[in-house]
Amino acid sequence: MSSSSLVVHGIEVPISPSEVSPLIWERLSNGSYESKEIRLAPKAAKRGDRILELGAGLGIVTSALAAVPLARVWAFEADPLPVKLAQRVLSANERDNVVLAHGILAAGQPKDCRFFRRRDLWASSLIESQGCYEETIHVPSGNVDEFIARHSIDLIVMDIEGAELELLSQATLPGVERIFVELHDFLYGLEGVQTIMMELGRKGYAYDPLGSSGACVLFTRDRSPRVQVADAE
Repeated sequence: MSSSSLVVHGIEVPISPSEVSPLIWERLSNGSYESKEIRLAPKAAKRGDRILELGAGLGIVTSALAAVPLARVWAFEADPLPVKLAQRVLSANERDNVVLAHGILAAGQPKDCRFFRRRDLWASSLIESQGCYEETIHVPSGNVDEFIARHSIDLIVMDIEGAELELLSQATLPGVERIFVELHDFLYGLEGVQTIMMELGRKGYAYDPLGSSGACVLFTRDRSPRVQVADAE
């Protein structure tokens, strides 16, 4: 099978149209695929960060994160098909500072999770009511807090189709300085958004407007001023 050579936001994407849905291929071809995340997520990272990405998808955002100087990235994706494509993307872009795994990290004890695969890979999720699905698979979860502590994670980047509500509400997130998350209010409403904001506030995080845009939101524990203001005369 031959593959096409696309460049999406500076990332080489060696996949073919037959490997993704027509909508995903259209977004890749016109450069709109995950454009906001690719623009903002790497800006949330600092030199030398240890980054955990949940919901790696095709590995394009992963590749952008891995380009941060001296960064190390651990990326998880629940759907086995995108994992294979993401590995190809990472290899094409020579991102040897990434560990990519098929799996789920969640709050609490490990469990067997039902994952609903949909034609448009970005709609695949743990939520059955999200819409029609093509297949159900079972994916074991790992404890996210244990992983964070073991690898001294500085930054979490997540796009996990609604599962962020439970994770961010229930996980401890030990030592994590920054969290960049795509919110999915259409799945849990503004009440769910409020819950995330409140729970992260209790954990010491603040909403960072300079690192956020729409549903893509940066939370940080760093309270230092982001903009230097000249002394008033």
